[in-house]
Amino acid sequence: MKTTDKAGIGLYLALAYRFLVILFIYTFCRIGFYMFNRDLFHDIDAVRYLRILYGGLKFDISALLYINLLFIVLHVLPFQFKYHQSFQRFCKWLFIISNSIGIAANLADFAYYRYTLKRTTATVYGQFRHEQNKLKLAWDFLLDYWYLLLLLAALIWLFSKVYDLVKIHRTPVFNWKTYVLQTVLLVAVAFGTLTGIRGGWGFGTRPITLSNAGEFVETPDQMALVLNTPFCIFRTLKAQKLRTLDYYDEQTLQQMYNPIHLPADTGKFKKLNVVFLIIESLGKEHVGALNRDINGGRYKGFTPFLDSLVNESYTFTHTYANGRKSIDAIPSVITGIPSIREPFILSIYSGNKTTSIARLLGDKGYETAFFHGAPNGSMGFSSYTHLAGIKHYFGQNEYQKKGDTDGTWGIWDDPFLQYMAQTMNTLKQPFFAGFFSLSSHHPFRLPDEYKGKFPKGHLPVQEVIGYTDMALRNFFRTASKMSWYKNTLFVLCADHATVSWLPEYRTIPGYFSIPILFYYPGGQLKGKSDKLVQQIDIMPTVLNYLHYDKPYFALGFDAFAKGNDNFAVNNNDGTFSFYQGDYLLLNDGIQNTALYNLKTDRLTEHNILRQEPLMAGKLEANLKAFEQQYTNRMINNKLTVE
Repeated sequence: MKTTDKAGIGLYLALAYRFLVILFIYTFCRIGFYMFNRDLFHDIDAVRYLRILYGGLKFDISALLYINLLFIVLHVLPFQFKYHQSFQRFCKWLFIISNSIGIAANLADFAYYRYTLKRTTATVYGQFRHEQNKLKLAWDFLLDYWYLLLLLAALIWLFSKVYDLVKIHRTPVFNWKTYVLQTVLLVAVAFGTLTGIRGGWGFGTRPITLSNAGEFVETPDQMALVLNTPFCIFRTLKAQKLRTLDYYDEQTLQQMYNPIHLPADTGKFKKLNVVFLIIESLGKEHVGALNRDINGGRYKGFTPFLDSLVNESYTFTHTYANGRKSIDAIPSVITGIPSIREPFILSIYSGNKTTSIARLLGDKGYETAFFHGAPNGSMGFSSYTHLAGIKHYFGQNEYQKKGDTDGTWGIWDDPFLQYMAQTMNTLKQPFFAGFFSLSSHHPFRLPDEYKGKFPKGHLPVQEVIGYTDMALRNFFRTASKMSWYKNTLFVLCADHATVSWLPEYRTIPGYFSIPILFYYPGGQLKGKSDKLVQQIDIMPTVLNYLHYDKPYFALGFDAFAKGNDNFAVNNNDGTFSFYQGDYLLLNDGIQNTALYNLKTDRLTEHNILRQEPLMAGKLEANLKAFEQQYTNRMINNKLTVE
């Protein structure tokens, strides 16, 4: 198509045409995202999905206006040079490169969403900022999802070809009428662009954010189908600030939920060694001993050693992670502070003064250490553990033996756990030690000598979990021969759950279900309690078990305390999952969206929010109390006992 108009209006028509082309491609990406992750979304019929597609247009327009803002400005400036062929060639490449990045971000979430259950936000840059092998990680991702790379190439080729279907072949003569007309068009386009970025215009209208996607869906997890990844990144580039909450007066709040823990009894402090073992991606689904009710008791899982350890440990019926990423786990487990909306480590509040189990035990004379086989600085763990009061950090830099690296993340779990056991033998007792595994992580590789040795299962992670389970068996075998072993309380949990196969775990609570075990080889700590326990409960549970004799701050509960009035909470992409008793309440940060009775409805198929308003109100009140304590203390830097 050739434009030959004297006023140069064809350039504006070409601009609109190209914007519509890329908008169509974003809709194609939204459909592809749904098809790629269809098993993670439930109860979406044709009518509901059409509404999702309709709502998605608002977020696509906003994202595309952000991405193409310079391209648009260069086209609406009322000057003659914009019609020159060399300038148009520059604009073409600007359009192709900038939009290719946006499409690549959308395609990356086709695969990455399964691991985080949220669209990627700007925090991903902070999460991987300290990684020394970013290119290797990206290469591994591309190898596993090579077909997405081909799809990206095809889409880039398509819209570059379609771009050329409209060309500007004639430069108009600029006179005062042309300048006036194009100045008017500039104002009109500027107003339209601002309206599109904001997602609307009108009195009281605020720029749309991620939460506005809730308008077009039935449940919060479906919001990812409305959003697109570039929009989520743009909207989270600015650091998120919390706002002070005033649901309850201070006296009422303290009665409802108080994160200051006082000594539970007058028992003498027990100077047990304490070892935390945090296992990468070890969803509860993979541990056979914790799933005796699956498949009529025939389900075996992929962790024969952990199965045996469960029988010698104390655990609980319902155990949850507080987040979906590794970076969420460390502050939850060690500091008793979960991530809300964004990783605490990456938030503007990460510099707040906090307590931690390492610092509290350090004040009691404990030597403290942390072990992670990745290059020092990976995930920001070395920095955060230092802030948490851990004195010694042992990573890949300290591991002297060559040839034990997996080529991506760091040292294989088996040799590094042996290194840890030997190194702990040099620590002065009593000591606190933390460990974070890494082998059961994408790209799910095994050392050559162990290939084919473990059951593969339905998911790639299950084979490597078998390897890590073996590494744990070897660690405990080595540790059991050491003098400190029987005087040590071991706590084993996962950093987060990962992709799921069993229908019982393809639910919101299933996506956060992890094992949490307390193992004391020198005592009688065995059994199972029908109780809710989460990662932030680990710190107060251990301290109270040791009869810690001073007040301290932690947002969790003592899992060994009598009663079942405690609760668990996790937050993903702004949506709260609040567990108490037999119930799960979902709240999008503004209002309740669903209520489930997990005792009678494990698969969360029946939303009973309307049928049980009193129960929903009770849970919402407790959620607000938690949120107010978390938010106001975070803002006012009151995360310790003064």
